[in-house]
Amino acid sequence: MNAILSEKGQVTIPKIIRDELGLEAGVVLDFHEEQGRIIVTKVTKNSPFSAWRGKGKIPGGQAVMEYLSNVREGV
Repeated sequence: MNAILSEKGQVTIPKIIRDELGLEAGVVLDFHEEQGRIIVTKVTKNSPFSAWRGKGKIPGGQAVMEYLSNVREGV
């Protein structure tokens, strides 16, 4: 897949690649050169799960396995 470099040094990333990698407007990309190749990496600040870590509370102070067992049994 080819792209053309504009006079301003801009390149349009093909839509199929943007969709596959979840690239949207405002996403930060890191560029570096490695052995004559341009390497582009999507910069992620944190794991997408880190925002949810510690947010869930188990009702009634139950242990995790006890809670799961009760939920599965429909108690």
